[in-house]
Amino acid sequence: MQNEFTAIIERDGEWYIAYCPEIPGANGQGKTIEECKASLAAAISLILEDRREDALRGLPEDAIRDVVAV
Repeated sequence: MQNEFTAIIERDGEWYIAYCPEIPGANGQGKTIEECKASLAAAISLILEDRREDALRGLPEDAIRDVVAV
């Protein structure tokens, strides 16, 4: 499954910096736009994985866990 997120990329001297407005706290940087986007993608992935783990802690044993594709 693949999701798409917005990447806002700005030049800061010799670096590119990026953030994702849909995922607060997701930031990336790189010397090229490609490096910057890869860094941002890694940050988004880590944040979503952490949020998923947090959300699943303490679920009742009889809770139904399923997948919804968007």
